Amino acid sequence: MKILVGMSGGVDSSAVAYLLKEAGHEVIGATMSIWDKNTDFHGNAHADSCFSPHEENDIETASRICKSLGIPYYVFDCVEEYKKIVLHNFKHEYMSGRTPNPCVICNSTIKFEALPRTARAHGLEFDKFATGHYARLDYDDITKRYRILRGVDKKKDQSYFLYRLQQSQLDKILLPLGEYNKTQVREFALNAGLSVADKPDSQDFYSGDINDILQNKPLKGNFVDKNGKILGTHEGFWHYTIGQRRGMGIAAPKPLYVIGINKDKNEVVLGFSDETFKESLVCNNLSWLSIERPEKPMKADIRLRSSQEPFAALITPLDEKSLRVDFSVPQKAVAPGQSVVFYDNDVLLGGGVIV
Repeated sequence: MKILVGMSGGVDSSAVAYLLKEAGHEVIGATMSIWDKNTDFHGNAHADSCFSPHEENDIETASRICKSLGIPYYVFDCVEEYKKIVLHNFKHEYMSGRTPNPCVICNSTIKFEALPRTARAHGLEFDKFATGHYARLDYDDITKRYRILRGVDKKKDQSYFLYRLQQSQLDKILLPLGEYNKTQVREFALNAGLSVADKPDSQDFYSGDINDILQNKPLKGNFVDKNGKILGTHEGFWHYTIGQRRGMGIAAPKPLYVIGINKDKNEVVLGFSDETFKESLVCNNLSWLSIERPEKPMKADIRLRSSQEPFAALITPLDEKSLRVDFSVPQKAVAPGQSVVFYDNDVLLGGGVIV
């Protein structure tokens, strides 16, 4: 089989290329270029991230890895699509008082869509597109649907970020690392003599201050409590997210947390720890993967963030486009704009955006 591998310059994608070649496949490496070289912000020189001004270093590393494996390598320009889709969504969500999840948007529209599509438009032919995500893929003969399952390495599992992929995309991809843990993957890279075997993982979407992307001028507003009492001032609500504890500079008998954002008044609502907990949420912009849209209440395990272990909840459809989710135990820092993702044990059912 001829397989295109999305190369990031990191250990995971490099290990994928190595494993697939060892399995006898014809492997091609490709990197999506998403950094606009004409941009006027520069990120953090000491931080590694997906969206980074140091993209050229990652491309150089990926090229070197592909050369050592004896496979062809290409770089495809996805800058404009990334700006129009991912960065536009990022700005819109923050300026609407929500906390976006750019990795979820990027996976469904750029990494698993624009990159392989652009590669084909440039004349590359391949049967499957593979990445280094820690998640598993299988096919259910009963429902006639592809399913994404949590990776075997639960600490590295990345299924949360893939819930917006469509069946038409799953039909064309491979996720070879889902059956392995990170230690094994580093051993594969080490045994293959790959220079990235010990390279640290990328931690963030962007290595600098998000205001680099938002490009907003300071706008003085108030910190208030839930009763509207002014506690202090800030330079713009977009600097804060639900659950944030640091950066307020306000003296209080107990630590203060962001519990609400009012964009129209440019207010950031603060409260104590016990005020950060919620018992339910409403979500919309739903995407269903392994099941049809539920029409009646159902139990499921859910995650509100990628690093969270799934916990029990009750899902109740409100209409065709939204759900209410009632938690089995109260949850801290439920942030509008983030994703809630639904599971049946290890099987990813779907997800939505918290409103």
